Amino acid sequence: MYEYIPDNPYILLTPGPLSTSKSVRAAMLRDWCTWDADYNEAIVQNIRRRLIGIATSKVDDYTAVLIQGSGSFAVEATIGSTKGTLLIIANGVYGQRIIRMADVLKIDHIDYVLPEISAPDPVELDQMLQLHRQVSHVVLVHCETTTGMLNPLAEIASVVKQHNKLLIVDAMSSFGGIPMDVDELGIDMLISSSNKCIQGVPGFGYVIARRSALAGCEGQARSLCLDLYDQWKEMEAGGKWRYTSPTHVVRAFYQALDELEAEGGVALRHARYVDNQQLLVDGMAELGFQALLPRQLQSPIITSFLYPETDFNFSDFYQQMKGRGFVLYPGKISQADTFRIGNIGEVYPADIRRLLAIIEETRG
Repeated sequence: MYEYIPDNPYILLTPGPLSTSKSVRAAMLRDWCTWDADYNEAIVQNIRRRLIGIATSKVDDYTAVLIQGSGSFAVEATIGSTKGTLLIIANGVYGQRIIRMADVLKIDHIDYVLPEISAPDPVELDQMLQLHRQVSHVVLVHCETTTGMLNPLAEIASVVKQHNKLLIVDAMSSFGGIPMDVDELGIDMLISSSNKCIQGVPGFGYVIARRSALAGCEGQARSLCLDLYDQWKEMEAGGKWRYTSPTHVVRAFYQALDELEAEGGVALRHARYVDNQQLLVDGMAELGFQALLPRQLQSPIITSFLYPETDFNFSDFYQQMKGRGFVLYPGKISQADTFRIGNIGEVYPADIRRLLAIIEETRG
């Protein structure tokens, strides 16, 4: 029999799904009709406009498309609706996933693969683009949560534009939590999802696209359901999704956008994430846990920590932390034993201090 739990028993210190506010969760308590104007015009279209406003001041040059499924569905819809050759930058699991998508979809691609703890080099990218002039799009994961690395978006974007290529950015774990203007950076398509820095719940991804770049996707899709252009055309007519939309998730996202504005927008949310992460890294260092990455490569989203040299069992550590109210994340890199702690979502410095106190107590 299902046991009703009135509130969250723990905080998710993960890169998403993440801990959400009570009001975001409460927004899902009403049912919505996918054909009704109260849903499509008042909620869906409002969300699309607000996303564009968060992304850039050049709102007339960009549009937003919402896609059912996780963020990876939106990534696949985007690259699967392109024409040409991709240059895919991969220094972690999520870059490698895009390579796999391109293989499955039989998209021509050239791969710039790096070790998981190395950032892409703009000079090397420039050389690759000079060598492979057939490339039409460059694809970059901004925050690679495999390690927590924040890749050098501005530097990469500058090189891409020098070569007059289109830039696709998987900003799954950065959009809404790190200030950026897609037009100033020269991003043609940015992809994120509902359960990341906007602090909604899982259920859909979205693409913020330059209108001229999206126009080139017409008739190119390799999938019926994940046709980015056709999804956009349907939404432009009044907010209707082509197929059943995740109505409760969408309404929760609308509430999450309200709460982002109430917090002071992306700049102040970013400041909170930075405070969380710096407090975490400094406190963990005092407890004998070394961060995997140097500070200059580290994002404010999630941090990888090396296992301490003393006897350490992550499974036991995980269960201890969960029992005390915090869910952590296992490591993913192949070069070292690590675990990860995220600090996005409904998480504040007081929560990080409490986590550190519990770790000190249980490890002491």
